[in-house]
Amino acid sequence: MNAPIADTLSSRAKRPRFLQRLLPKAGAFLKLAASGAVAALAFPPAHLVFVLPFAFLMLMRAINGSRDMRQAAWAGFAFGLGLHTAGLYWLTNAILIRASEFWWFVPLAAPGCAVILAPFAAVPAALSRLAPRGWRRGALFAGVWTLCDMGRAFLFSGFTWNPLGSDWAFHGFLGDVMIQPAAWIGVDGLTLLTVLLAVLMPLGRREALLGVVVLFLWGAVGAWRFETVASGVKTDERVSPIVVLAQGNVAEKDKIGRADVRTVFERYLRLTSEGVKAAVAEAASAQGPARPVVYVWPETAFPGVLEEEPEARSMIARAATGAAAGMIGSLRQASDGHWRNSVIALDDSGAVKGAYDKARLVPFGEYQPAFIPLQIVPGGGMTPGPGPVTWRLPGLAPVGPLVCYEVIFSGHVVDRRHRPDWLVNVTNDAWYGDSAGPRQHLAAVRMRAVEEGLPVARAANTGVSIVYDARGHDMGRLEWGREGVLVRALPPALPPPFFARFGQEIPLVFCVLTIVVAVFGRRLPPISR
Repeated sequence: MNAPIADTLSSRAKRPRFLQRLLPKAGAFLKLAASGAVAALAFPPAHLVFVLPFAFLMLMRAINGSRDMRQAAWAGFAFGLGLHTAGLYWLTNAILIRASEFWWFVPLAAPGCAVILAPFAAVPAALSRLAPRGWRRGALFAGVWTLCDMGRAFLFSGFTWNPLGSDWAFHGFLGDVMIQPAAWIGVDGLTLLTVLLAVLMPLGRREALLGVVVLFLWGAVGAWRFETVASGVKTDERVSPIVVLAQGNVAEKDKIGRADVRTVFERYLRLTSEGVKAAVAEAASAQGPARPVVYVWPETAFPGVLEEEPEARSMIARAATGAAAGMIGSLRQASDGHWRNSVIALDDSGAVKGAYDKARLVPFGEYQPAFIPLQIVPGGGMTPGPGPVTWRLPGLAPVGPLVCYEVIFSGHVVDRRHRPDWLVNVTNDAWYGDSAGPRQHLAAVRMRAVEEGLPVARAANTGVSIVYDARGHDMGRLEWGREGVLVRALPPALPPPFFARFGQEIPLVFCVLTIVVAVFGRRLPPISR
């Protein structure tokens, strides 16, 4: 025996037995975590959906090769850890803003959240073992994966960020086409289709061919809906407003430090004045009944408590002369003494006509779970509001206000009893820097437009401020990092799509049907040669 081989065998013999067992497991764990990280490339803004079959192939091989459900669960956990660590890498930017206080948490932000979310991938991996290998195991995995994804709405205050269905929200016409089925089955239905394709296409020629056919039909149906619903729309210009979206582009450190609140306030007054003048001129030159003008400021754009500042409201009204109403992001202290993250509605005189309080708070940002012993949320956090409402403001079509993060919750953004004609979303994504985070948030806004059949006007502090029509089509935007104002005539609403009428029950039913077929279905006959 030559010397190098002898030395190697000797060193292996000297290793403790637990290390001999641990090292191969650690290698397999890291390989699956890397596969999950590759799958994250399909999230916005990269949208590399073609990587999903390769990434999920690695996970399904690990599940098939596992001894029992417990080992399969660990495989799913590793995959989920990589998926969410890579998909949420931008959370580190939020911690860096307060690095002097939470420097120790900088390397833990994304992995820490991923550890909480990884069990939602471990459960489908484990339960898929209840079905035999092949298409039945893949279908069971896809059905349970989607159910678990929907279940994230109940994690703390909810965290349904980055469902795989949002991977199809490409920028431009291709994305317009591919997201149209969300009008019937919601983003969770798209997630179910996405995971089915990812786990079944690698199984063989027949499955791959079937996947190609499904994608072709998906695109054809999406293109058909995109064109037909546009031709069937009838605009009611008497109530559809012209929106003025002010984007102040105030850095988050400046907002927190409150170094020059007067400059920030004056900047928004100037943007509002410029935008309203342009909107009023557009309304006057348009044929038919004049549209009302409404201006919108982003989340917490007012550097104070707007309800308690009558002079500031008067200054805003003067700057917005000619507008019928305004909607301004501001903190407010309710009668119970608790702080709310709110959007305030003003009439043309600056009087308060409504206040909507954010109902879904960001875990660890605005809301701190009780089991965390260390206080990491400033001021102890916010108090949530009661949920979606519809404002009926003088001269405007009914509108549903949404604050920031709560727009990510599919099926939970509209008051079903009083359906609005449009949605307004105010947000401040400056926390997350010029990263994937704001683009992932934007994809959620677009999906809500399609699901609800409602146009969405979004005002973002640092971008992206945008107007989507009721098909999720981009009508105009202000990109990230720009100061400016976006003026657009709001497109009309569509009749309530199927998903808007029935909500989450639709993807839930499809998931249950998929699971039943997987558990009780028969093996498909082999391909004839």
